[in-house]
Amino acid sequence: MTSGTSSQVRQNYHQDSEAAINRQINLELYASYVYLSMSYYFDRDDVALKNFDVKKPDCDDWENRLNAMESALNLEKSVNQSLLDLHKLPTDKNDAHLCDFIETHYLNEQVKSIKELGDYITNLRKMVAPESGMAEYLFDKHTLGDSNES
Repeated sequence: MTSGTSSQVRQNYHQDSEAAINRQINLELYASYVYLSMSYYFDRDDVALKNFDVKKPDCDDWENRLNAMESALNLEKSVNQSLLDLHKLPTDKNDAHLCDFIETHYLNEQVKSIKELGDYITNLRKMVAPESGMAEYLFDKHTLGDSNES
């Protein structure tokens, strides 16, 4: 947010960093909307894989779990690249606090998410026929589990 007056507590927080943070927030919101779309798709009664209603990519018809996971992985890689670009700006502006914040709260989580999605994709591909209803059901049941069960 840029206004006519400057904050009296702002120190070493460049306006370019603030603009880049705002762009990152917009990208994160977009990713959230995409994941919400995926969640609703997999929660439909004609799809009915309740544990698959968590992550999201760039369309409305996900066809199968492998497509959904690959789309999610691509989206997470895109978000990660945006975070890396964002991290470069405060590095160039000597803002160590913002660099640490981005690393601690965002970059580490992105790397974990990318690894987890990559593992899911590997397992789905090993199931020979990802279009197979039984393979998708078993993946949903045993890999993603039921968070509602005790």
